[in-house]
Amino acid sequence: MKHSKALVFLDQREGEGPEAQRGDRVLYNCRLFLHCGDEVPLNERQAATLPAHMLRVDGGVTLVDHQVELGRRQVIPGIEQALLGMRVGGYRKVRISPHLAYRDKGLPSLIPANALLVAEVWVRKIVKPEARE
Repeated sequence: MKHSKALVFLDQREGEGPEAQRGDRVLYNCRLFLHCGDEVPLNERQAATLPAHMLRVDGGVTLVDHQVELGRRQVIPGIEQALLGMRVGGYRKVRISPHLAYRDKGLPSLIPANALLVAEVWVRKIVKPEARE
């Protein structure tokens, strides 16, 4: 699997089963950090408005279950590229360059413009297109 040079793998653990590919629907959890190490509190903000079945608490950390169909540009490119090739139960920690994240816009009050991010991503489930109705 070829990845962009703007996405640097810092740590990863293999999961099991087939790899996630474009067209697959992937259920995943993610934590975002600014390059300085400060966590971006997206999960906590989302948790306040989401139903309990979409939340997971692991080691005192709230994680939100996200779902994406790979290849449809539903998440920032850095997260999508990190998910490609992962397997269920897998983990990746990646450094994401600004142009694969929020670019010069940032996210007001959360992520500054041109921010270099570090993301931790866990894959919970992969649904292949032929398995969907």
